[in-house]
Amino acid sequence: MTVRKNQADLTADEKRRFVGAVLALKRDGRYDEFVRTHNGFIMSDTDTGERTGHRSPSFLPWHRRFLLDFERALQSVDPSVALPYWDWSTDRTIRASLWAPDFLGGTGRASDGRVTDGPFAAATGDWPISVRVDGRTFLRRSLGAGVRELPTRAEVESVLSMTAYDAVPYNSASDGFRNHLEGWRGVNLHNRVHVWVGGQMGTGVSPNDPVFWLHHAYIDKLWAQWQRRHPDAGYVPAGGTPDVVDLDETMKPWNDVRPADLLDHTRFYTFDTLDR
Repeated sequence: MTVRKNQADLTADEKRRFVGAVLALKRDGRYDEFVRTHNGFIMSDTDTGERTGHRSPSFLPWHRRFLLDFERALQSVDPSVALPYWDWSTDRTIRASLWAPDFLGGTGRASDGRVTDGPFAAATGDWPISVRVDGRTFLRRSLGAGVRELPTRAEVESVLSMTAYDAVPYNSASDGFRNHLEGWRGVNLHNRVHVWVGGQMGTGVSPNDPVFWLHHAYIDKLWAQWQRRHPDAGYVPAGGTPDVVDLDETMKPWNDVRPADLLDHTRFYTFDTLDR
């Protein structure tokens, strides 16, 4: 069984293996397919039309499947690799271990946001940005520039305490756990982290930055924590809702998975802990 660990607890060998598998997917072209898929959905998901990956109840199961596909791709390169998660409510500064040169590298330079250290820096030649929103072909970050503070543990707790998964109109105006976690309302958790990292993470091609996977692995963990706290508060809507994915409705782009199939993460992996 795959065990997803806090990135702060990874050994040097686990970091090396994760980075190596990510770079291998980049070399064979599979990595860019994930970027392309994510960008396609973030561009097409709207508040007033069809919405699957974002601004909708299926934000969480959609990304759970997306992460599962990516993790399985990594494991096809190195079976020992699991997706780590970044607890940004604890590791809140640009000096956190994930930004070190032996893992993801740090922030970008002031002039253009170019990341200059670590395995994904442009100078290595191993990380060209091919699926992009502009002409820049290098990984960019501006840690803490777009928004100064990452979410706090108290803010996380305030969202975990919500008792309803989602509510009409099932978009970015909704009340409930999903939308407050996604960040369109309230204390803004998920969206704020994208903006804090900056660079490609602030765009639809956010998976170009490998920190995307660690961020979303933590979002997925928070969903699992919420489910454990509120076992009687299930996924909604259950059926017959236009433009959103109901509990037993197939999710695009896949033809073999429904939200109902993804509610129990323990079918696929566990976390090192669900206490925090």
